[in-house]
Amino acid sequence: MPNAFATTVLNLTTGTTERVVDITDDCARFLRVKAAGRDGLLNLFVPHATAGIAVIETGAGSDDDLLAALHTLLPADNRWQHAHGTPGHGRDHVLPALVPPHATLPVLNGALELGTWQSVCLVDTNKDNPNRQVRLSFLG
Repeated sequence: MPNAFATTVLNLTTGTTERVVDITDDCARFLRVKAAGRDGLLNLFVPHATAGIAVIETGAGSDDDLLAALHTLLPADNRWQHAHGTPGHGRDHVLPALVPPHATLPVLNGALELGTWQSVCLVDTNKDNPNRQVRLSFLG
């Protein structure tokens, strides 16, 4: 019987622009090997103070809409007390309060149980840190 717990770390390069990065396929690859047709939970965790995980539709403009909404809620200007880095960087440290750095998703028969248009995404508004990690953990 496969191990009831498995984990790995995705290393992603997000670059120097704000991005919503679809990692659904990465999650599916991990689960094909580690879940081996079993039911359980996939936990995702971003060990960064300026990035988060979102389950959102991508490809139809919703990812750009999310970034636009974050600009409205968290303007990249000089209002932030956390003021090091690029202008407006303090907003990046508030982001995880709105887009949490974690998600726990159902796994059925070794596959993510997502809705038709749902994708798992890393949300990164921090232009100062182009390298990100996402820990994937399967609990069967």
